Amino acid sequence: MVIFALHNNFLYMFNLVLFGPPGSGKGTQSENIVKTYKLQHISTGDLLRDEVTRHTPLGTEAKKYMDQGLLVPDEVVIGMISGKIDDMPDARGFIFDGFPRTRPQAEALDKLLEFKGTKINLVLALEVPEPELIKRLIGRGETSGRSDDTEEVITKRIKEYHQKTQPVASYYDEQGKLERVVGNHTIPETFKTLSKHVTKYLLPVA
Repeated sequence: MVIFALHNNFLYMFNLVLFGPPGSGKGTQSENIVKTYKLQHISTGDLLRDEVTRHTPLGTEAKKYMDQGLLVPDEVVIGMISGKIDDMPDARGFIFDGFPRTRPQAEALDKLLEFKGTKINLVLALEVPEPELIKRLIGRGETSGRSDDTEEVITKRIKEYHQKTQPVASYYDEQGKLERVVGNHTIPETFKTLSKHVTKYLLPVA
């Protein structure tokens, strides 16, 4: 059983979820948001690797599943997220990357944040036409020398992304928190649009 700590500081946090299909520039825009608004970046992939490396109880539990090629249970991941948030009670807020991926995960995250006296304030979904995504990823594959970035593989990845994230997007849309952002402009132009939504809640740090 995971026990969550409660801090009054969390009442003043701004929390953001950023969605984006492969090739949408989500990684770059996430870095821009973190830098401009001084948010803490929570990547579930990084969290898992860190907990496993440090041999924490949650990391040991996660490794059992990872060693078998199984998905780490949501409860374990939520526990790691809870610990990460507790480690930074004075943070301005967090940007969640790679989580939630399913509606049950989104519901679990909401319960966790509600317990801590905070919530997800905004969900930004980068939207880029599929032909542009394919073009970007093929170009990236040629540059990096990755042989798996074929059009067939890329198309499957994009389709899988939409199938998995649509229920999550709908969940937040029902709460009035979802903003769809066209992401096939230049990086600065797309960031300007993202910033318009974030600045409604949180001012940039000079």
